[in-house]
Amino acid sequence: MDLLIENIKKIVQVENDPKQKVCGKAMAELETLDNAWLKIKDDKIEAFGKMKDLDRNGLNDRTQIIEATGKMVFPSFVDSHTHLVYPISREIEYIDKIKGLSYEQIAARGGGILNSAKKMQEVSEEELIESAMNRLEEIIRYGTGAVEIKSGYGLTTETELKMLRVIRKLKELSPLTIKATFLGAHSIPMKYRNHQKAYVDLVINEMLPKVAEEGLADHIDVFCDKGFFTVEDTERLLEAGHKYGLRGKIHANELDYSGGIQAGVKHHALSVDHLEYTGEEEIKALLGSDTMPTILPGAAFFLNMPYAPVRKMIDAGLPVALASDFNPGSSPSGNMQLIVSMACILYKMLPDEAINAATINSAYAMDLSHQLSSIVKGKKANLFITEPIPTVEYFPYYYGTNKVETVILNGEVI
Repeated sequence: MDLLIENIKKIVQVENDPKQKVCGKAMAELETLDNAWLKIKDDKIEAFGKMKDLDRNGLNDRTQIIEATGKMVFPSFVDSHTHLVYPISREIEYIDKIKGLSYEQIAARGGGILNSAKKMQEVSEEELIESAMNRLEEIIRYGTGAVEIKSGYGLTTETELKMLRVIRKLKELSPLTIKATFLGAHSIPMKYRNHQKAYVDLVINEMLPKVAEEGLADHIDVFCDKGFFTVEDTERLLEAGHKYGLRGKIHANELDYSGGIQAGVKHHALSVDHLEYTGEEEIKALLGSDTMPTILPGAAFFLNMPYAPVRKMIDAGLPVALASDFNPGSSPSGNMQLIVSMACILYKMLPDEAINAATINSAYAMDLSHQLSSIVKGKKANLFITEPIPTVEYFPYYYGTNKVETVILNGEVI
């Protein structure tokens, strides 16, 4: 079915010359089109323009018309870092954090990731699929059209494979565009705490070949940080993943200056994520690289951690992406509207910068910017229509409510 959206107050993120990513000062530039129409054919954006130029001769009985007076059209958000397949919530650890325990202290006593890993071994694939589908439906309502989902709550070969098979099933069931990331190196199981190299060997020599054999992952990830995996571990894992055609995405510099950013750049990682501890050396390493710095405001906010120096990064000429880090322990929300608001309030990003970071740049961090993330003829029709709002700036300003009225994914109203 063809679809026409007419009398649009403003189309946001219009591109006549599509870009893979936007960097530095260009992040503050956001093209829009006022008093417009947009036509979708099958699952693609077919055309758009000013209302005065709309030719109705091409419309037919199969054309669904949506009236958008006073409303805006945005490309759907792309959430490039989540852990939304998980067995249980972890609100008890939330209380521990309120009482003053640190992320590292909770992890050291077998909580955190290890707690989820223990429960993951007990839950069925069917239960995981059902709970994850509920979360996917929730993020769709808030405007997300593509999402990356990591394994990493398995930490055994059997359970990591179970998680990745669940993600494969979600790809079949959900209208979202989904990428799967193998994160066997998410934490070090208790039995390997004094034999870390042996666990890295297990991930490389046993888990990874089976993941590749079943074609379960699009990327590989490593938690390269204080108390987790070293730079040496990380480089071994990235090199092993590369042999199977899996490009890296790294958890880096959340807890300290870990060297994870430099390792990611050296091995052409698609993104390095978290980045609370980012200094001049890290910025210098990222400049001119093909690695996307990705900020996860939800985790820093929830854990009361330092905020990544986003203004310094953008002023130095870097691109920045935004993602939710949706997970049960450190960021229990996949609401990308809230993430965009946090980016403006906590990181002093301009609204236009935050929108670019949550669309074009986050799509780059999933290797999807050629398909999604902007209003371009021929791109996949993943977009949303807002409620009537006065300005683009109002979207992040008026935080705490859902401003998405209509969601369109793959050319269909959801």
